[in-house]
Amino acid sequence: MASSHPNMERFLRDWRQDALNKAQYDSAIFIGDKLLAMTKDDNDAFWLAQVHFAAGNHTRAHDLLIKHGLVGSNPSCRYLAAHCLIRQGNFADALTLLGELTPTHLFASNTKRKTHRTTASRSARPGSRNPDRPPDDLTDEEWSTRRYEAGMCYLRGLCYAKENAFDRAKEAYKDALRIDVQCYEAFTQLVRNSLMSPDEEDEFMQSLDFATVRAPKGGDDPELTSEPADYVHMLYQTQLSKYRNPAAFNTAIESLSTHYGLDDNADLLLARADQLYTQCRFKDALAITAAVLQEDKSNFPAYPVHLACLYELKRTNELFLVAHDLADHHPEHACTWLAVGTYYLATGKIPDARRYFSKSSMMDATFGPAWIGFAHTFAAEGEHDQAITAYSTAARLFTGTHLPQVFLGMQNHAMNNMTAAEEYLKSAYSLCRTDPLLLNEMGIVLYHQDRLREAATFFTQALRVADDTRADPHAWLAARTNLAHAYRRLGLLDKALHEFDVVLRDGGKNAAVFCAKALILLDRGMPDDAAAVLHEALAVNPQDAVATELLNKALELSAMGDVGAFERLDLGEEGEEGEEEMGDGNGGGEMERFEAALEEKKVAAAARMERKGRGRGADKGKGILRGGGGRRGGEREGEERGGGIMDMSDDY
Repeated sequence: MASSHPNMERFLRDWRQDALNKAQYDSAIFIGDKLLAMTKDDNDAFWLAQVHFAAGNHTRAHDLLIKHGLVGSNPSCRYLAAHCLIRQGNFADALTLLGELTPTHLFASNTKRKTHRTTASRSARPGSRNPDRPPDDLTDEEWSTRRYEAGMCYLRGLCYAKENAFDRAKEAYKDALRIDVQCYEAFTQLVRNSLMSPDEEDEFMQSLDFATVRAPKGGDDPELTSEPADYVHMLYQTQLSKYRNPAAFNTAIESLSTHYGLDDNADLLLARADQLYTQCRFKDALAITAAVLQEDKSNFPAYPVHLACLYELKRTNELFLVAHDLADHHPEHACTWLAVGTYYLATGKIPDARRYFSKSSMMDATFGPAWIGFAHTFAAEGEHDQAITAYSTAARLFTGTHLPQVFLGMQNHAMNNMTAAEEYLKSAYSLCRTDPLLLNEMGIVLYHQDRLREAATFFTQALRVADDTRADPHAWLAARTNLAHAYRRLGLLDKALHEFDVVLRDGGKNAAVFCAKALILLDRGMPDDAAAVLHEALAVNPQDAVATELLNKALELSAMGDVGAFERLDLGEEGEEGEEEMGDGNGGGEMERFEAALEEKKVAAAARMERKGRGRGADKGKGILRGGGGRRGGEREGEERGGGIMDMSDDY
């Protein structure tokens, strides 16, 4: 029926839209209500509901859609009604409204897209829905319907997540992207909540058809038609795991920075900082996050990395200032209490840290850094059973990240439960094979099971990965030290000496490393050289009992002039025969007795330190504030526990 007041209706619609654009919601609601009374048009009712939703009147918006019978009329109204219910916390009702059936007929795939390019276009009635048609052939109404259907899949995922059905939530988010690859809300839920492993991320990205990204109409240049698809793909690539494909990440960052002027964009800078953090380049990462937060203090995605870097660099004063500022201005945000918890953890006030990490996780149940920090507080106090329970919860919530499994392995290792530790680390390895931290931990567990060759393989692989990613060499001195110990016990003494020398040259001035090197020199019948090395060890730590005893032995042998008195083993050539002959490298006679004595002293010293410093222990959770992707900590075993030369190191 033709309108009797077309000019007035046009005037009121323009007025309503102008008020909405200026966030003058009362005006928009007032005018929209008069317009709806005049026209009784469903479209005007939908737009009035949109204004109510934008104003935060979610109940009124939902009731308006129900009153006019719009919920079942089209996907846009059903999407808005479900969104209103979710904002009210009625997740069960929202899921009932959305239904549990996914419109799989709308899925876009690479296979379908290739078919479009190689077959003749199909004829279709004007206005008919054909999901197999290329996006450029869809009408605006069909394209809008497709995007609302994707939006409903995203909302369905939110409802599943609130019901702790994370597997179903993940599939719903994936379905949203299969229908509309531009549904960034679904993509960010998958990535930020660590719902996919790095391999799964890569496989899923390859399955998406970025060619369905709709280019602006009117252009005849094929390159301009495909450019938006490449742009979206690169943007998504920067948000993926930094372990899986660093080359692709660097290429995407370079292209977006140089060709599109995004070199100063906060999201790209944070992606770069995240990569630097995984490489233990804390100062470089902190410089980036500090610059981002200086421009925008409310950029909350920047805080987890920023706080973790401050923690690693022991900048407690800056942590205090950040936490205080957030508590003053954003007490409603989970990240605020993460910052407070991190400050207390850094200052050794573990119960306070636990309380604020718990508060942060209760404010946002999907906030991974808070869960990991909460678990770390138990690990810091040596409460291994409670730490395992907390890490297990994090592993259940964030199935795509390997870090909770790594921490579970470390806790079981601390409890001397090597079988369980190995199983958890293997689970982590199945999710991520390129984290040097994980590879080092696997090597440590194998070392303590006397599986020395396998341990050496993992230590070598950790160093190779760190080198490939251009990680800070100083951050991985522990892995190199562990590799040297494995070589020493395998009887590959030349290799062991080389690795110890590299550690010492790169800054690992540790008395235990000097002692280990001296032990090899004594075993080779070089007491004078061993004595010189042991003097350096005592210069680092004059009270080191192991270095003192070894020095006395070296001086005694040197005075006797009889290198055979140490019962040095005949190692033969360094190769497979030498390894077989050596066995575990400890041998018998004097060497075996001496290392047994060292082991006893190590255990006794560790017991004394544990009695003195219980509650002051080091953080065993190397992933201090990352949910997803995880952050490092440090165990400082050699420094804090006074361990002997056979200690394996987790120190980062």
